[in-house]
Amino acid sequence: MADKPFKDDTEVVNYALTLEHLEATFYRQAVDMFDNAAFEAAGYQTSVRDYIVKIADDEKAHVDALTAVVGQLEGTPAAEATYDFGYTDLPSFLATAAVIEALGVSAYQGAAQYIEDKDLLTAALTIHGVEARHSAYLNVLTATNPFPDAFNPSATPEEVLKAATPLIKS
Repeated sequence: MADKPFKDDTEVVNYALTLEHLEATFYRQAVDMFDNAAFEAAGYQTSVRDYIVKIADDEKAHVDALTAVVGQLEGTPAAEATYDFGYTDLPSFLATAAVIEALGVSAYQGAAQYIEDKDLLTAALTIHGVEARHSAYLNVLTATNPFPDAFNPSATPEEVLKAATPLIKS
């Protein structure tokens, strides 16, 4: 394939790791910023925060797993960057979270075709499924259809980078 965006599985996994760093940092910062009282003040039950904490834990687990895989592939794991997510309050955080999760789902789906090792593909699909559940939950919270299409759109690496680049500061 002449226009293959990744030279090998290590690059595909590092691509996923880059996105997982973004997500893990995004949720870690939000969990630090918004306590139970902030969720209650915004009209949510505190259980919503509990689920956001669970999503944060999932994203950290994804980072840890993908970092280990890159190491097993004898590559250098992508590092966490510095980000500016632009949210200022809980509603804007949740809206941004819904966008980021939808992007992650489409990114995994778009990159899966480039994974050569079937065991890595299976592992990536297990993360993709979790990201899809995160996305659906956040869509419910933001009053957006949790399953807007019968078929989820895939995103190319170029489309994902174009969407994510404004959030990455260094």
